[in-house]
Amino acid sequence: MTLRLLQIDETNVGAHWHLGPQDRCFYIWEYTSGRDYSFSQTNNLINNLKKKPTASQAQLNYKAGAITRCGLALRQTLNVEWLRTATLVPVPPSKSPDHPDYDDRMLRVAQAMPHHDIRNLVRQVGDFVPSHERAGQGLNRISLEELLEAYSIDESLAAPPPVRIAILDDVLTNGTHYLAMKMKLAERFPQAEIIGLFIARRVFPTPEAVEFPPL
Repeated sequence: MTLRLLQIDETNVGAHWHLGPQDRCFYIWEYTSGRDYSFSQTNNLINNLKKKPTASQAQLNYKAGAITRCGLALRQTLNVEWLRTATLVPVPPSKSPDHPDYDDRMLRVAQAMPHHDIRNLVRQVGDFVPSHERAGQGLNRISLEELLEAYSIDESLAAPPPVRIAILDDVLTNGTHYLAMKMKLAERFPQAEIIGLFIARRVFPTPEAVEFPPL
């Protein structure tokens, strides 16, 4: 089956409560929350994508394959003319560059597309427990306020001003990181068109849950 880029709309925006009708967010697959890698091809892909940099070399080989798969899938589904004038802005990793768990997977996904204008325009101060690990540690998900405090624009990368920005992340859950990124970027580049671009969106399991669409 040919891959298609799907848009968050009125039928599913309520599942991502930081999003509103003004947000244009797109995804390819659906990741089922509360299920492990064996549940679906998408769950397996995301599980491999999120493997820690300190994992074994065998596990990192799976991660590298997932990065390549995601980059090629995004390239295949994006409008070529739109992409020609777009700036890809990966969501910053949860850890700082000197941390052993620093994981620049979204930058590497963008590079795997490949694309000519990839910029880490938003930088993060401090280290956070990754969102997908917080529940297991009894922590609440990171708040919008915490992210806005931690995020800033890297002015050394701000020129030329982007005209179209795609905020790139792996899984759309509540939309907290996307919204924090959007607010910072819109404040600095008010004329830019901004969208969210995700490998998958989170869905919750149902008795008849099936993967959609297939990899």
